[in-house]
Amino acid sequence: MPASVGFQCPECVSEGRKNVRPAKTMYGGSIRRGGIDVTRVLVVINVAIYVITGLNAGNPFSPDPNASIYHRFALVSPDIAGGEYYRLVSSMFLHYNLWHIGFNMWALVVIGTPLEQMLGRLRYVVLYFLAGLGGSVLSMAFGQVGVPSAGASGAIFGLFGAFYVITRRRGLETGPIAFLIGINLVFSFTFANIDWRGHVGGLIVGAAVAFAFAAARPGPRRDQLQAAGCVIIAVVLVASTLGAVQHVKNECRAADPRSAAAGACYEAGLLTG
Repeated sequence: MPASVGFQCPECVSEGRKNVRPAKTMYGGSIRRGGIDVTRVLVVINVAIYVITGLNAGNPFSPDPNASIYHRFALVSPDIAGGEYYRLVSSMFLHYNLWHIGFNMWALVVIGTPLEQMLGRLRYVVLYFLAGLGGSVLSMAFGQVGVPSAGASGAIFGLFGAFYVITRRRGLETGPIAFLIGINLVFSFTFANIDWRGHVGGLIVGAAVAFAFAAARPGPRRDQLQAAGCVIIAVVLVASTLGAVQHVKNECRAADPRSAAAGACYEAGLLTG
């Protein structure tokens, strides 16, 4: 008996769906309609933490760098060398003023949004956090001992590096992103109180992660090759962190006992007596 107009067999639809390949981004990520926009979530988290740090100082728009939340979660190399490794990540969500968070969030939206669309959510999150860790590790290794550092800039520069690599491999115009990277590096090395190490570390790691994603050719093994590339980068970051820890400990032992660096080392438990 003929089926009425509009009638569909549930079993037939289910079977048909099994033969339809799920939509993928150009680098293998899943395309999901609706749901979480990772870039917006990151912006909300960063802004919320900024407001909380400001409230902690009595002004939601002007945090106090000496507030306890910075003391507890900022990147301070002796504290990390003393075992507080979480600071490598927590420092990525702290900002010191409106200019600091304003530029970072603007860049996150402008560069992060198209990257998320090209990579998919999971790859984008991996890129963001590995780049942020790269910035934190280089800052810890070569920054001034005991001088706190914070900000999403390492992760943001990682997005810059990733966007450049992907744009170049696709044969598109790289002038605008190259100019953006260049001018920001000039600012990083020119102005005081800017942690250029975090910027450079994030830029290098972000470019490396993007290369791992883009170099893997489409096919059944692309996901595994991309994952292997990210694992290698993560292992290098772990090894670099251990090397940075030893370097900081050596710097503490060599510090003038009357210096602020030595004081930070004593507070972290790296020096006694």
